Amino acid sequence: MRISINIGILFLTIAAMEAFSWAIHKYLFHGPLWFIHKTHHQPKHSWFELNDIFSLLFAMIALWLMWLGHFNLDYRFWAGTGISLYGIIYFIFHDWFIHSRLKSFKSNNRYLCGIRRAHKIHHKSMEKENAEEFGLLLASKKWFRRQSA
Repeated sequence: MRISINIGILFLTIAAMEAFSWAIHKYLFHGPLWFIHKTHHQPKHSWFELNDIFSLLFAMIALWLMWLGHFNLDYRFWAGTGISLYGIIYFIFHDWFIHSRLKSFKSNNRYLCGIRRAHKIHHKSMEKENAEEFGLLLASKKWFRRQSA
């Protein structure tokens, strides 16, 4: 039973991170924290961008939670592990697949292509306002339609 609860906490945390990330991306990153996030919307001048500070912050929170919960492997450990797994998913989807910060892999998968299309639309706006599609793993249905050849 305990294993089921821990796995539930893990997956619930990953789902909550997607919702939380969407909200802070829309209302904070494209709001009062734009001065940091705008480095992600500008042409790249180095491999590291100021916007990466947000990933480091989430990593520190995840490690702190895992440390607090590691003695008993309680909910804090599993929540921290869920945040870490979301961070790994973020790195693979966002940094590697979408932005090619490492040599990118190609895919014709309908879901992956839809996520990539939605993110490219998000970056079409180089300004604080008028951006759309703030999620990482979820996007509007319109981006998943098959493209005609």
